[in-house]
Amino acid sequence: MNIALQGKKALVGGSSQGIGRAIAIQLAKSGASVTLMARSEDKMKDVISGLATSASQNHRYLVVNFNDFESYKTVIAGYFKDHSVDILVNNTQGPEAGGALEKSVDDYQTSFDLLFKSVVYTTELALKSMQQHNWGRIINVASISVKEPLNYLALSNTIRAAVVTWAKSLAIDVAQHGITVNSVLTGYFDTERIAQLNAKKAEKMGISEAEVRAAMEHQVPTRRIGLPKEYGYLVAFLASDNAAYINGTNIPIDGGLLRSL
Repeated sequence: MNIALQGKKALVGGSSQGIGRAIAIQLAKSGASVTLMARSEDKMKDVISGLATSASQNHRYLVVNFNDFESYKTVIAGYFKDHSVDILVNNTQGPEAGGALEKSVDDYQTSFDLLFKSVVYTTELALKSMQQHNWGRIINVASISVKEPLNYLALSNTIRAAVVTWAKSLAIDVAQHGITVNSVLTGYFDTERIAQLNAKKAEKMGISEAEVRAAMEHQVPTRRIGLPKEYGYLVAFLASDNAAYINGTNIPIDGGLLRSL
């Protein structure tokens, strides 16, 4: 199967590292022009230097702060005044870990701005040109915790569940314009985020990070943590014409970790 994205323009959030970076790399390999979006300009420059490039591709980056919604709105609105995208990958860093009893109402509001409002606002801006061209792909990086909540990620569980239900509603409304909306439910992947969470777990439990990782790997039927590039393969497929009839879905990528249907 040939994943051909030549002539397509993609905007990928959280793409300076981890899953976002892997997605950007695969979209570029498939022929898309990619705009990175993250906080670290230096890291994005490094990513761009390694992206596949042809005469028809033009990669760029956008410095944003997802933790400051008002400043983010200003930057992203300015971007869409002069640019349009065919493929939007909604992805941000995750909120702080912690259980439900550890979080305040203000914590939930901050996470709502980070994970939900930024996604909805960016999508609204991207949809204008997608509807005009009768083609578009909106792909949300979500989590398996929307199906099976992880008690140490109360903020993420709650707000990401809102994202996937919003995405399902949106998918129905925009399908007539050749636009698909899908959410990817992320399992355990070998990223900086997992390393940070494991470090906190290890400290709290009084064990080594290696022991935490080993226990995590044992939970997964494939007995390993996912590689970010494997995530990129799935997103590139969803962004292609080959996936035109896949719409309004929540697709787990977790090595079989989810036990629910």
